[in-house]
Amino acid sequence: MDELQLLADLYKAIPRQGPGGDAETEKALNLAAIDRNAPLKIADIGCGTGASTLILARLLNACITAVDFLQDFLDVLESKAEIQRLSNKVTPLCCSMESLPFSEQEFDIIWSEGAIYNIGFKKGISDWHEYLKPNGLLVVSEITWMTNTRPVTIQNHWENEYPEIDVASSKMSILEQNGYSPIGYFVLPEHCWVENFYRPLQDSFTDFLKRNGHSPEARAIVEAENKEIELYEKYKSYYSYGVYIARKLD
Repeated sequence: MDELQLLADLYKAIPRQGPGGDAETEKALNLAAIDRNAPLKIADIGCGTGASTLILARLLNACITAVDFLQDFLDVLESKAEIQRLSNKVTPLCCSMESLPFSEQEFDIIWSEGAIYNIGFKKGISDWHEYLKPNGLLVVSEITWMTNTRPVTIQNHWENEYPEIDVASSKMSILEQNGYSPIGYFVLPEHCWVENFYRPLQDSFTDFLKRNGHSPEARAIVEAENKEIELYEKYKSYYSYGVYIARKLD
């Protein structure tokens, strides 16, 4: 099994593939002032196994295209949607976020929680702009510095992992430079990282290693995940995910 297959095997077994929470998804909906009764067309890009997708489907009168490049994740999403009787609202689409088959001005809302880093914040919001209807909404979460300065250890770690990490004001400026008007922002609280993501991830390590024969590759993944968790526990006051809500300029 290669690294990507191992990561898919690890992450499909937990409810979320990154920090977030049901209440925080609903908070973003409220800040965006979305009419829950209006018929909407939504693209949830980088949906994983569908944590945010299913909240949107449950709370909105929407047809949602749930995009991920891993079919394993979409299979889990389809199963969950069927169990929750939401299949009629969710259409899974297996493709890369860099080659989306969407039409111009197709969607009322583009949603992406914890996934835009795969393409980069600037490229993502720029590329996806054309798919939004005039005055359409963009809701994305993005790793963000909470302070103007931080210890060199955590600075180097995140700049190596994701060079686009920056403070919120910089992200707002990028939105404004690419045809959006920012209308809302908040920071994911600690429980979105710990209780909702890291603890379930840690609880899955034993079964993951067993499934994969305690291979060196599987052990290396667990070691890297534990290192990231340790860094968060030590430096959590310096960074989090920011949730950015913006409207496409007409």
